[in-house]
Amino acid sequence: MKLMTLAAGLVLAASAAFADPVEGTWKTQPGDDGNYGLVTISTCGADICGVLGQGYDASGKKIASPNIGKQMIWGMKPAGDGAYKGGKIWAPDRDKTYNSKMTLSGNQLKVEGCVLGICRGQTWTRVK
Repeated sequence: MKLMTLAAGLVLAASAAFADPVEGTWKTQPGDDGNYGLVTISTCGADICGVLGQGYDASGKKIASPNIGKQMIWGMKPAGDGAYKGGKIWAPDRDKTYNSKMTLSGNQLKVEGCVLGICRGQTWTRVK
């Protein structure tokens, strides 16, 4: 029994050791409408994806939105040295999907996207 417990502990430790450093919950910057959200980023197979978890108005009050639970990031691939590329990001404030890249630096995530030569970006802050 002790051996099984030890083996289970090693599997859990190995899983945590191989977690991608970008995984976690991120607070977006306010969009055009002043609202911001919490995005949970995780691995989806070999890719990185993100889902909108909760939205807030400019005063920090939770808001109801049909966008909660919607995938915002998909197809992002780790490129080394904190860089991610090749993915897509959906911006709820403009209801547009952009070709995207991300750069992780500590607890800050620079998210950039372009569509038809028009680009925009934000810096998100890690919540947990």
